[in-house]
Parts: sequence; structure tokens; C-alpha cells
Amino acid sequence: MSTALASWTFTSQARSVRRARQAARAQLAEWGLQQACEYAELLISELVTNAVRHARGLVRMSLSAADGLLRCEVEDSSPVPPSPRAASCDDEGSRGLLLVEVLSSGWGSVPTGRGKLVWFEVPVRMPAHV
Repeated sequence: MSTALASWTFTSQARSVRRARQAARAQLAEWGLQQACEYAELLISELVTNAVRHARGLVRMSLSAADGLLRCEVEDSSPVPPSPRAASCDDEGSRGLLLVEVLSSGWGSVPTGRGKLVWFEVPVRMPAHV
């Protein structure tokens, strides 16, 4: 089966989180993977938000779909790997990576020449045309 690929570059600004969700939603619809939108958009929001908050420069996001898996990769300029943290009841944040961990079939981080790449995968039912 062939692999479907798409990628985008965003600025390190808060509005990029919304733009990343919109780009992913449109791409998933084009691929016939609307059933993956809800989880994918939530997890993309978490990864892109972390990239915007903790790194400078451009944020790159790519989506690929093959063999029943949707993979999202978000690359930023920070070399610091993400680390899930336990949040207290009063914390407004610190739950994002725990959501990624629970809702994805796998996730991780790898260093790159410009910082790091954080990825997740979710299972999808692949239409015949992808």
C-alpha cells in the first residue's frame, strides 16, 4: 500500500496551533480519514502548543498515513525532549503529554539536527484510495 504524506511549516506563535488543526482536518478529509480527526486534532494541538511554548523559530508538522496508521510528527528547535509530568488539581497545564500517551497507539521523541521531532501514531481505517 502506498503512503500518503503532507507537511506544513508554521511560525512559533499561538495562532499556529489553530492553523495546524485546520490543516490536519482538511488533509484527513482529503484522505478520507475523517474518523481520525477528533483524536488527531487534540493530539496535534498538544504537540504544536508545546513546540510554540518551548521553542523558537519555525515549527514543522507532517502527517503520513499507511498500513492502518496515521502518524503525526512535529519538529521544533528545542533540543529538550518532552517529558510527561503529573499535574496537581490546580495546574492549568501539564496534562498534554499524558493525553498523547493515553490516546495514541505510540509516541516518542528523537533528536534532529535543529532540535527534536515529537511524533504520535493512531490507528485508522484506511480507504482504498489512500
